[in-house]
Amino acid sequence: QVQLVESGGGLVQPGGSLRLSCAASGRTFSSAAMAWFRQTPEKEREFVATIYRRGGGSFYADSVKGRFSISRDNAKNTVYLQMNSLKPEDTAVYYCAAGNGGLISRAKPEYYDYWGQGTQVTVSS
Repeated sequence: QVQLVESGGGLVQPGGSLRLSCAASGRTFSSAAMAWFRQTPEKEREFVATIYRRGGGSFYADSVKGRFSISRDNAKNTVYLQMNSLKPEDTAVYYCAAGNGGLISRAKPEYYDYWGQGTQVTVSS
């Protein structure tokens, strides 16, 4: 069992930065792939970034590539999402996810077994 708690969301101006954190409980953290997704009322849950078990194998949605960076600290059971050059279209609730979905793409929500409660990110002037 893994429990995930996100933090670090808030209101930021366009062009600004935020760093999201996701603290995980449970001893399976280091063996799980981790990811960030986001969702708005108008859209389905959207993949943002993922990182594999020991910090390798990260990849990003095209919409955030070059602006966002995912990392993890297995000693602290925490995964991070550094978000730079934020745009109004990045406004969403951001969710942390953990799992080992086998052959399913890590960009799909179905890969992940555990989800956090979400943290709101609003990009507005």
